[in-house]
Amino acid sequence: MPGEKGGETCGDHWFFLSDLRAVPGRQVDLAPISHQLRNVLRLERGSVITLLDGSGAAYPTRIESLDAGKAAGRVVAKQLVGSEPGMELTLFQCVLKRERFEWVLQKGTELGVSRFVPVISSRTVVRPAARLLSKYQRWGAIVREAAEQSRRGRLPAVEDPLHWDEALDQGAGLRLLAWEEACGNSSGLHPGIAGAREVSVLVGPEGGISQEEATAATERGWRPISLGPRVLRAETAAVAAATVVLHLSGALG
Repeated sequence: MPGEKGGETCGDHWFFLSDLRAVPGRQVDLAPISHQLRNVLRLERGSVITLLDGSGAAYPTRIESLDAGKAAGRVVAKQLVGSEPGMELTLFQCVLKRERFEWVLQKGTELGVSRFVPVISSRTVVRPAARLLSKYQRWGAIVREAAEQSRRGRLPAVEDPLHWDEALDQGAGLRLLAWEEACGNSSGLHPGIAGAREVSVLVGPEGGISQEEATAATERGWRPISLGPRVLRAETAAVAAATVVLHLSGALG
């Protein structure tokens, strides 16, 4: 929870609003979330909610009016959100079946992933890229709701899908390839994580990463890592890798 300012703490309910122009002491339009405030949460005038503009700042806001289809509040203060990791983690996740990929987006957001890049590999079930783009509105809603629930100060980005060869040329900072065949080559995650400001993790699909794909990745600077002696499902591997990387970086406290 961010520290108090102006005698007000952040409300229990957090909302990212696009194009938010929040200034302490001024009124703000809450019409985009009026239905949720009134009919779902059943809040009343005087309730304090927290608005977010995606910059890492939080704005405790007191509801002043709440009617069908319209609402308004007054911004009480501006506070810094202290929950954002100090390290940027990009998860290059090979696209999974619908529920599994959405679960990765949700849990990755809760943990602190900064950016998601869907990847199409040789064993990816869902393709082509054009088909994936139709899912972006839903994916964006999942990420936003997870960020609000976990009290993030920034919305993780969901980038356009990349094919495997394209993805191998992307990724900032320390680049790690989560691969079950790395067990004999790595006893754990790379020790450089502790001091890294940016880390990219590449995780395969349900069918795993082929030997050819792994070879191409290592030739382009991706470092194979092991997540332990057991073979994990793709969605489990994604969350496990994100958790360990964020823990080693100190982002989980």
